[in-house]
Amino acid sequence: MGSSGNQARSDRFLIWITTNPVSTWMIRNVASRLDPVIFRASNGKFFSMGVPNMPMLTLTATGRRSGKPRSVHLACVEHEGDYLVVASAMGQEKHPAWSYNIEANPEVELQLKGERFKARARVLLDAEKEEVWDTLRQAIPQIYVYENRTDRNIRVFRLTRTEP
Repeated sequence: MGSSGNQARSDRFLIWITTNPVSTWMIRNVASRLDPVIFRASNGKFFSMGVPNMPMLTLTATGRRSGKPRSVHLACVEHEGDYLVVASAMGQEKHPAWSYNIEANPEVELQLKGERFKARARVLLDAEKEEVWDTLRQAIPQIYVYENRTDRNIRVFRLTRTEP
């Protein structure tokens, strides 16, 4: 089997390892707390599973109830100079807490590999989401699994840099 066959097998394994019930539990309960700290401390070079194999960021928003900074580690896609993140919550029935936080206060801070900056978040309209959804699926193939786990409309947010 050629290198494309090996790549397909590797991709399927990556999707399985990051979406099976045990991994989902570990990501929700352990990695979700560790990853923002590790990613920020390493200036975006590492997270709990090692070196990221896809573009990642840590988004820090203000908690809508607590007023305290809340950080979440997310896969992202660079698009037209901005970053797109998917509020999949790994296919849970409710939107993730961070999405409610940035809807309440869209001013956020982003940590990417080698840089940290302020940005403004905006949820995409359904028509805008439709334009980028296939691109997001290709970049973050776990989305296929998350779509099958929920009936809710998974939100996509555009993060636009607000400082040079």
